[in-house]
Amino acid sequence: MGIPGSGLAKGLAVTLRTMTRKSHTAQYPDAQPELPPRTRGVIGLFEENCTVCMLCARECPDWCIYIDSHKETVPPAAPGGRERSRNVLDRFAIDFALCMYCGICIEVCPFDALFWSPEFEYAEEDIRDLTHERDKLREWMWTVPAPPALDPRAEEPKEIGAARKTADKLAAAEAAAAAESERTSDASDGPNGPDGPNERNGTDGNGAAT
Repeated sequence: MGIPGSGLAKGLAVTLRTMTRKSHTAQYPDAQPELPPRTRGVIGLFEENCTVCMLCARECPDWCIYIDSHKETVPPAAPGGRERSRNVLDRFAIDFALCMYCGICIEVCPFDALFWSPEFEYAEEDIRDLTHERDKLREWMWTVPAPPALDPRAEEPKEIGAARKTADKLAAAEAAAAAESERTSDASDGPNGPDGPNERNGTDGNGAAT
């Protein structure tokens, strides 16, 4: 059984220790806080990567992503080819009054069009103004931090390894083709050129001028 009042004494001891320490006050907003690189502030949109697949809007548990698009016909790249149709993004908006910052939309995006930004200064006086359109989401892309460097002891990503192997094969094939072309050119010319030494010197075999 503990001593009566020991809990109170421990609490007062913590209070006394804290009172003797120098307090640290963050001078916000004059001094911006140093946020972790993976801070979930807002969601930035890299519009060029968006294919309007609607996967992010379908998977959002809060249904706070609004996407509008239309189809355009792309002419064939070569004569005789077939026309293609593609989706063109008209509207991409996120209602941050509904968003619960789960990050599902970012995880399921197959084309890396959505990113976390540590930006957090987007408060509004009217809750209806928390629905931000694609222009604002694109501005937040400039605040997205660069990805962390890979561990030097980590394995090379499979995509980079495959790309390097392909580049090495192409370089080897080009070098082999260049060497083969050079050997063929040397063989056709012969040691004294294609016409022989006499023709190039302007004389026949007996030394007479031709």
